[in-house]
Formats: sequence, structure tokens, C-alpha cells
Amino acid sequence: MRLTPLCLLCILALTGCLKAPDPDPTFEALLDSIEQRLAIADAVALHKWDSGQPVQDSAREQQVLERVRKAASSHKVSPQRATLFFSDQIEADKLRQYHLLSQWSLVEAAPDIPRLDLTREIRPQLDLLQAQMLDRLARFDRHRPAHCEHALAKAIGLRSSDATRRLMLIRATASLCPRG
Repeated sequence: MRLTPLCLLCILALTGCLKAPDPDPTFEALLDSIEQRLAIADAVALHKWDSGQPVQDSAREQQVLERVRKAASSHKVSPQRATLFFSDQIEADKLRQYHLLSQWSLVEAAPDIPRLDLTREIRPQLDLLQAQMLDRLARFDRHRPAHCEHALAKAIGLRSSDATRRLMLIRATASLCPRG
């Protein structure tokens, strides 16, 4: 029996309807935390829009990294690993903020939604998330998959079809799978 090109096309199209592969559980908890932190970056961007503050705040970044460095060993993560990982988080957050501020500048307005207080609401959320992320980073390092970079790219691809969201996840995980 000879298959016609139309029949072959139908078979190929139907194979795309099969169940998508399950995401690698090694990445799920950590990527969840990273996405939570990126969501908080939205509130930080609103604060910076309203106050006219720049996205770049080197002094604050150094404070965050110093706290991470000090907390790392109690979460069974090396201070260097924790600092590198959180530097990536900070860069991804800034990317998110720059993206949002650009969008709002284009339309000359930020969303009309309730604002969170930076000191009393946003920073305490970030502090709680920091401890969770350190725990999840330690767990990830203990169970890092073979072919980590490939598995990470696949996990990010399965997580979002939005190119901007994927880019931010890629930036936030830049040092997650060390080369070599």
C-alpha cells in the first residue's frame, strides 16, 4: 500500500496532537520560585515608575548579594554559587523592569492597579522567597540532571510560549547549569 502525500501530512499533523512531554521535575520548583520573583519585579517596576527611580540600584543589589552570601551555607549552598545565582535573578528582574517601563513609556501610562509599598510589602516578600530559592537551589544541585543545559532549555520551552517570559527565564537561569 502506497501512502499519498496528503495521508502522510495528516499522520504528521496528528502526531503533534500527542501528549506533550512532562516537564523535568528537577527544574519545576526552582523555576516556580524564579517566576514568583519575576512577578514581584512587576510591583518594583510600578514603584520605580511612580517614584521616578532608575532601575539600576547598585547599592541595593550589593546589599541583597551580601545577605545571600551570608545565608548560603545555612541552606547548604556555597556562597559563590548562591551569589552567582542571585546575580542572575537580579539581572532578570532588571530586564523585566526595563521591559515594563518601556511598554508603559510607549503608552505614557502604567497600569491602574493597586501599588505595594516597597519597604513594608515588596522587600519582605523577596526576603521570604530568597530563603525558599536557596533551599530549592541546594535541592537542584543535589539532583542536577545529566545534560543539564539541554534539560533546562526544554523545561523553559515547556513552561511558556511567550518569548519575553522565556527570555527572562533564560537570563535568570544563566548560571544554573555550569559548563565543564
